[in-house]
Amino acid sequence: MQHDPLVCFEDALRACRMILEFTVGLNEDAYREDIKTKAAVERGFEILGEALNRVRRIDESLLDPLDDWQSIIGFRNIIAHGYDSLDDEIVWDTIQKNIPALIVELETLLN
Repeated sequence: MQHDPLVCFEDALRACRMILEFTVGLNEDAYREDIKTKAAVERGFEILGEALNRVRRIDESLLDPLDDWQSIIGFRNIIAHGYDSLDDEIVWDTIQKNIPALIVELETLLN
């Protein structure tokens, strides 16, 4: 089944916004202790990475406006397949440092 790249980018943006919404008001320690939030955030990262992976399969050049899209897809694979070795500190740092910038990139791409 061929996916619509526009829908995939919208799904990626929605996943980023969900990740931030789920972690509002938390610090890293609170995040570590909240298994429901961790599960929701990890699902958000899976959706984000899969949405970009679907775009990659359609036309990789569509991802050019996004910095480090390969790492985003790779991070999704780690969460999905290496769930037992996932480092909460890395996830938290990614939320804090990378998701806000990615939201701006996706919004720019969609506009």
